[in-house]
Amino acid sequence: MSAVRIEALLPEHAEQVLAVYQDGIDEGNATFEIRAPSWEAFDKGRLPQHRFVALDDNGAVLGWVAASAVSDRCAYAGVVEHSVYVHPGARGRGIARALLDTLIASTEAAGIWTIQSGIFPENTASLALHQRAGFRVIGTRERIGRHHGAWRDVVLLERRSTVVV
Repeated sequence: MSAVRIEALLPEHAEQVLAVYQDGIDEGNATFEIRAPSWEAFDKGRLPQHRFVALDDNGAVLGWVAASAVSDRCAYAGVVEHSVYVHPGARGRGIARALLDTLIASTEAAGIWTIQSGIFPENTASLALHQRAGFRVIGTRERIGRHHGAWRDVVLLERRSTVVV
């Protein structure tokens, strides 16, 4: 098994990051999206200081994590939502957890007190990962949106910082 390093997600990673994103989309239980966005849309919608990639020894992207602001209202300045995706061939190696841990460290260093995420209930691996990383289930948003013609629920999770109080 090759070593994995976590680095800042940069424009040179764009093609591979979007391909990993599309792989997750194609599996059907990661997001309501049906296709990965353009790099411009991806870049605009995510906070530059809170996005990271996992790279192998050859510089190939194995996964990524990124946070977005939930609101521009000052009361929510310390709240972000995030996404984490791992290439199907790289799963089971602790990459998602390493990415989440890096995101948690970067957000806490920036004074962010809550990271949240919405996960389809069928995505049991992601739910378990998040709970192991200190996220708790807040509730289920039932029939929140249609996906490929069917209503889908979303489990809302959050991780409250124990450092930023």
